[in-house]
Amino acid sequence: MRNSLRSHGGLVSHLSILIIATFSTHLLRQVFAIPRTCNLFQGSWVSDNSSKSNNIPLVYDSSQCPFINPLFDCAKHGRPDRGYLRYRWQPSACNLPKFDGKVFLEKLRGKTIVIVGDSISFNQQESLTCLLHAAVGPNSRITYVKFQNTFIDEFQEYGVTIAEFYTRFLAQITTEKIGRVLKLHLINDYGNVWKDADVLIFNTGFWWDVNGNQKGWDFIQDGENNPIVRDMDRTLAFRKALTTWAKWVDSGVLNFAKTKVFYQGFYPDHYRPSEWGRPELKDCAKETEPMSGSTYPAGPPPRLSIVEQVLSSIKSPVQFLNVTTLSQLRKDGHPGRYSDAGNGFVDCTHWCLAGIPDTWSSIIFAYLTLDENMA
Repeated sequence: MRNSLRSHGGLVSHLSILIIATFSTHLLRQVFAIPRTCNLFQGSWVSDNSSKSNNIPLVYDSSQCPFINPLFDCAKHGRPDRGYLRYRWQPSACNLPKFDGKVFLEKLRGKTIVIVGDSISFNQQESLTCLLHAAVGPNSRITYVKFQNTFIDEFQEYGVTIAEFYTRFLAQITTEKIGRVLKLHLINDYGNVWKDADVLIFNTGFWWDVNGNQKGWDFIQDGENNPIVRDMDRTLAFRKALTTWAKWVDSGVLNFAKTKVFYQGFYPDHYRPSEWGRPELKDCAKETEPMSGSTYPAGPPPRLSIVEQVLSSIKSPVQFLNVTTLSQLRKDGHPGRYSDAGNGFVDCTHWCLAGIPDTWSSIIFAYLTLDENMA
């Protein structure tokens, strides 16, 4: 497998997977009983003291998953409370199926899932991998490969590959004499690889507000014939880059008879406790319980409306996984001080594993296992 990843061509070949159907959509709908009209993103967090139900993993033991990045392994780094694991997402009008790893692997046998985004998308990939690892057991053959900015897990018995392509902006960054140029009008070069996947999950958001050397670029350009500038309004830049991605989705490079495309909503951070009514706190470090109810006091992130507008302009079938609100309600779900970040850093951006990303994975599970086009 490592040899097949030494070039773009090899990686494209590896990600070109034959579709093999195993479960009928009708049967799965009977098993999981999700009405087509159910909004999985509208609901609240409810207490659930069980860690397993009918032998279906709900929360895995993080100590038994060898794939967790030290940034996300809160239990290993001494988080004393476990209450944040005892809540499940309850949609208002139906039930969210518990993640069943064996059903997932059978349904997606021979397929490749590509997750495109920043380190929060890495959170998502590791959640999926740990849930599947818990289902198949420690003796299952799972291959892990890092290739440049790509992280690949392959469940060999099922031929299922989960890859995360690390990119902060979806747009292309080129290295020129003057420095790194973020080109809002160009899709990331790896788009030629992404198109061969069976499932694509996209996200961008956090890095659009970062300044200084950490932001990942030195100059910015909007259009090949427009000047390269030091900076521009970041909200406008975000809209333009997302529009470039949307045009790429609609450009005909994707085979929608084969490929299912998702856009994951904003992943919120929790550095502003006044947003949830705790102005006396500095950050999320002391939070141990989710918010009650179904709304976040500060409302949705301002740029969420841009995502909705751009997605509504796409003619191709793209499913919006709007996990923003359900994640906003989980101020308790971050590593805080319990990671290997060091130097007293309080992480209110990433998420503990096991934890909230497992709910994102359950929603993806619901969509994929009940999708006629995946059968």
